[in-house]
Amino acid sequence: MIGRLAAIASNTFREAVRDRVLYNLILFALLIVGSSVLFGQISLEINRIVLINLGLTAISLFGVVIAIFIGIGLVSKEIEKRTLYTVLAARPVRRWEFITGKFLGLVMTLTVNALLMSVGFFAAVLYVSHHLGRGDLQLVTAIYFILLQFVLITALALLFSTFSTPVFSSIFAFAIFAVGTFAEDLRGFSSMATGLTRWMMIGAAYLVPNFAALNVISQVAHDMVVEPKLILLNTAYVLVYTAAVLTAAVWIFERRNLK
Repeated sequence: MIGRLAAIASNTFREAVRDRVLYNLILFALLIVGSSVLFGQISLEINRIVLINLGLTAISLFGVVIAIFIGIGLVSKEIEKRTLYTVLAARPVRRWEFITGKFLGLVMTLTVNALLMSVGFFAAVLYVSHHLGRGDLQLVTAIYFILLQFVLITALALLFSTFSTPVFSSIFAFAIFAVGTFAEDLRGFSSMATGLTRWMMIGAAYLVPNFAALNVISQVAHDMVVEPKLILLNTAYVLVYTAAVLTAAVWIFERRNLK
């Protein structure tokens, strides 16, 4: 089982690495990180804050875009190329192993991409600050939370790809990410609503993944400490939510007629 999962994950990683869109997005993100240094020169007192906000936001947004555009095609491309039938029929691969392997492969790809973009980001921070101190460990925490975002959005994109077309899958994934980014605000707005509207807003706020809780960019930009408790809670939340989404994806894929 582990060998089959590793084979599917590694194959997914190699396919994603060969995608030209991937390199274009990474390059564009690095350009934004570099340009943030120039924007920060407008005010020498806030250049580091500007750099951190723009740099980490670029890593987050472009990583999410990569996760969605590659994730929605993980199943559909295999069906279009008819390679999925070969994998499932000619080899002893179960459908849940296929979904899990694809998920692990894309997460691996996004992790490597995030590390590459982070290298450029920390180089820019070093250029602006002239040194890296213990306080900059908070930046590592922010990047870790960004990786947790990637894990969540990858699982969601994979879920949508099991039952919808690539176009609608991308729309669903972006919509979920947008709503989840403002999940905490949505909960606040629900207190001002009444009747059915209120319950719908509360339901949406708690059902969609809370991406807002995984965004500490502004906090670390102002040298505020991220509590270890929040790191543990966010990690547990993402693991549980991801497991639930992947379970749903496997359940749908197991019942899909691929003929």
